[in-house]
Amino acid sequence: MRLTTELLQAAPSYLNPLNDRELDLRGHKIPAIENLGVAGPQDAIDLTDNDIQALANFPLSERLKTLLLARNRISTIQPTLASTLPNLTVLALAANNLSELSDLDPLARFTRLTHLSLLDNPVTRKENYRYWVIWRCPSVRFLDYRKVKDVERVGAGRLFGSASEPSALAARIMGIKSKTFDVSEPLNGGQKEYTVRLSAAERKSIEARIRAAKSLEEVARLERELREGPQSSGDAMEE
Repeated sequence: MRLTTELLQAAPSYLNPLNDRELDLRGHKIPAIENLGVAGPQDAIDLTDNDIQALANFPLSERLKTLLLARNRISTIQPTLASTLPNLTVLALAANNLSELSDLDPLARFTRLTHLSLLDNPVTRKENYRYWVIWRCPSVRFLDYRKVKDVERVGAGRLFGSASEPSALAARIMGIKSKTFDVSEPLNGGQKEYTVRLSAAERKSIEARIRAAKSLEEVARLERELREGPQSSGDAMEE
């Protein structure tokens, strides 16, 4: 069932036990997030038990603090999502399809995020999973319902370095993505595509440069090339 204007207008909206205004969209088999602007300001949105594949396409929602998305099929997170949900503090993503550590990188931009659940995602079976999330998301205080300890933060720093000087291991992980978020994906049924096709040799060359990159900025630039193709010399000079 699509997330239509009619469904949003009929969905229950109430004050939850925390006295937050919550919109209940559980269990509708919704395949994609759309039209949420119709719902108006909310403190919490419950989208548990749907079929959402991409955590994306939210309107600017400065009031939203809690987002419940357990038991969906989410495998990608929109890189710019934090700019539309700047005050998000609680994010439940248990039982989804997030696979690679670097697929979680958009979560690092949520500077107010304190409670994060990723239980029962394939990514939780990756080596150093917990350390990685702690390193990438320093604001998180509770990960998978366990308090983040100071000793874990120290261990994460030893493994991955700092944001300005990531370790070789961190740079290598950031170069591995199961699926880069693609704006051409038909979240609302659109057909237009912007995918850039690289040859196998070009892709292999960029991936090798990512592994050898010495800064987060360089990794980000190379990942953009992997998504959008090599930049022109004029674009490169502007950076």
